[in-house]
Amino acid sequence: MTRIDRASFRRRLEGKDPIIVPYTPDALTARLCTRLGFEAGYLGGGGLGYSLAVSEALLTLTELASAVAAVRRRSTLPLIVDGGVGFGDAVHLTRTVAELETAGAHAIEIEDQVAPKRVSHHRHIEHLIPAEEMVKKVRFAVQAREDPDLLIIARTGAIQNESFDDAIERCRAYRDAGADAVMLLPEGSEQRALIPEKLDCPVATLTSLDLHTPDEWADMGYALVIDPVTGQTAAWAAVTEVYQRHAEGRSSGRNPADAFRIWEEFQEMAGLEELYAIERETTEPGT
Repeated sequence: MTRIDRASFRRRLEGKDPIIVPYTPDALTARLCTRLGFEAGYLGGGGLGYSLAVSEALLTLTELASAVAAVRRRSTLPLIVDGGVGFGDAVHLTRTVAELETAGAHAIEIEDQVAPKRVSHHRHIEHLIPAEEMVKKVRFAVQAREDPDLLIIARTGAIQNESFDDAIERCRAYRDAGADAVMLLPEGSEQRALIPEKLDCPVATLTSLDLHTPDEWADMGYALVIDPVTGQTAAWAAVTEVYQRHAEGRSSGRNPADAFRIWEEFQEMAGLEELYAIERETTEPGT
């Protein structure tokens, strides 16, 4: 596998067109995203927390780093990793950066909520730390990376918890502290269009990719457009429907032949042919 190095990904971030980033929870999905032409994937804390049936707030650094490493072992797709609040203060954040960098992240997102992160953020109840404290966390996160091309993305929830103007000021401060990109969550189309105009740096957002076309995102000036929910919710909806039908004694509605055909396709998507080649050479007679 030819890996995309962090320096190349950094240069791509600084290009004109936005990087469209779907949710990528595992290596198989990452390999699919590469085949479909996506340039990066997002390993979000929220999605991982739901997959483990716990809150993102209760994830451990080990669980997150292991998920990153599992993707990286079998995929070349650059990963943007949700580091949350860094699992603590600035000291803990330095360890978070080291572990996620070693695991293979191309970019690490950190946010300005309190540590430990609170479960109620799922209910849109957030508690922000002072901007000055986050500035120091950003600065130490930047210092902690071994590879200067590892991207640090500073995210603020200030639009929802303070004001739009406060969020813009926080982002400017985080950028001055060394963040390579900033992330905001706009409230409505007017703010969404206005944010890149107010910030002189790459801007990321979490959204549904269905809100705009890639050209429209480009016209607004976004560098990273990340969809953390559509893939996971689509998969959940499909599985729920099929299992519910079976639980009710009905057919899944899927053609069994199609199901087994897709199951067989997993072999190729997972890259098993390279393993079959080893077995053919080492275990089959006459090879």
